[in-house]
Amino acid sequence: MNRNSQHRHQYLLVGCVLAAVIAQAGCATNTQTRANSETVAAAAGVVATNARPRSEIRQAAHQESLGKSKTSEPKVDAVPPSSNPVSVQVEEFVQLALAQNPRLAKANFAIEAAMGKHLQAGLYPNPVVEVRADELGDRTGPPGIITAPGVSQEIVTGNKLSLSQAVAAREVDLATLSLFRERYDIIAAVRTAYYDLYSLERRIAVLDELAKLSGDAVKNGKLLLEGKQIARLDLVQLEIEASRFQSQAESVRQELAGTRKRLAAIVGDPKLLIATPVGPFEELPSYELERSLESVLASHPDLRIARMSVDRAHAAIHRAEVEVIPNVTLSTGYIRQSQNRSNDWMLGLSVPVPVWNKNQGNIRSAKAEYSQAVQEVARVQNDLTERVATASRTYSAAKKLVEQYQREILPKAEETYKLSMDAFKGGQFEYLRVIQSQRAIAEAKLESVRALGDAWKAAAELSGLLLEESWPGSLNPVTTTGTDSAAKSK
Repeated sequence: MNRNSQHRHQYLLVGCVLAAVIAQAGCATNTQTRANSETVAAAAGVVATNARPRSEIRQAAHQESLGKSKTSEPKVDAVPPSSNPVSVQVEEFVQLALAQNPRLAKANFAIEAAMGKHLQAGLYPNPVVEVRADELGDRTGPPGIITAPGVSQEIVTGNKLSLSQAVAAREVDLATLSLFRERYDIIAAVRTAYYDLYSLERRIAVLDELAKLSGDAVKNGKLLLEGKQIARLDLVQLEIEASRFQSQAESVRQELAGTRKRLAAIVGDPKLLIATPVGPFEELPSYELERSLESVLASHPDLRIARMSVDRAHAAIHRAEVEVIPNVTLSTGYIRQSQNRSNDWMLGLSVPVPVWNKNQGNIRSAKAEYSQAVQEVARVQNDLTERVATASRTYSAAKKLVEQYQREILPKAEETYKLSMDAFKGGQFEYLRVIQSQRAIAEAKLESVRALGDAWKAAAELSGLLLEESWPGSLNPVTTTGTDSAAKSK
């Protein structure tokens, strides 16, 4: 073996060792990346130092909400029309909405997208293989200098991949918490729309009853007019009152179609045929402002999203700060020189020098985003406090109004009507007094039903803020019997 052959074997040995080192570095990092990805796929993220365990978030969101959504391939199916009207209670509509509302499917796919980004953030750079020909056509050696193959590998330093995955893991958590928020927003929206429809149905029932009573009053008025016991003017007023109740009932009926369609759209089946709602109406759930506010601020997804955004922004600062640490690029290759007919090997190492660009702008931006995230926590707390206070105020005021109408105003109005009718029959009062007492009953019943509807809709909003799964829970009666009311009035 001559000297050139020995040198070629030495270069070959050195090149093989360098290539093995590069390959080993890449494989080790890929192994670590795969392990991290599997951890995220199972627990959906790296646990922040001060954050809640990710398993609580992940298990509840994936198992509870969207097990029915296929995550392997986005698929949009047409919603089949329902053939028969559905008359069910509110929670059955809630379950139907959780099964087919596209907002939840969209949120679930957002989690999958975030998990894909987390996986990608930890992947090691691919090696670069090249073939290069230099000094072609040279007189001393026309084939020139051939480098084939040339291999280079970027070595990532500063723990950049792990830090990038830490940021991406928190984005997975944010997407999962957004799924929670969508879930309870839909639950609250279904309950609110349901009791909006329920309130309309009850108002129509009251107006139909009053229209019937006023129609009977018109018939009696005609008989009284024939007997010359009332004037023509009194009969006309009776007819006006009957027409008013009938027109009000028809006006409210015109709202039914849109209200039903709105409920069907929130459920996720725009062609769903909805019949008359059933369930509790006169009895209301119980809510206390301070207890409700404490519960909302402890567990609401909006606040958890804001706090998780702080963790994400903090991780992003660390990632931006290590970007200035330069990555190292190692290269090697076999070189055939035609001029002197030699076989050589090339070894190289390159490092960018951070002289002008030290990632100052991105670091500054990351710190500003962190400050924004901290302020967002306070803003969300204030917003949730305002929402709970507004809903509680509406609920308490409506509930108090219902109690007053049911316990005091309505029984007295009914007693007034009965006394007026008896006095009219006895010839003591004019029939206009009967009309006035009838109008008082109508207004009391309508206001009572309207207040009940407002109370139920405010309670539905509170149930969403409080993340209530079973609703309405224990109910408190706000009505009293006619005997009790009469006894109280006496």
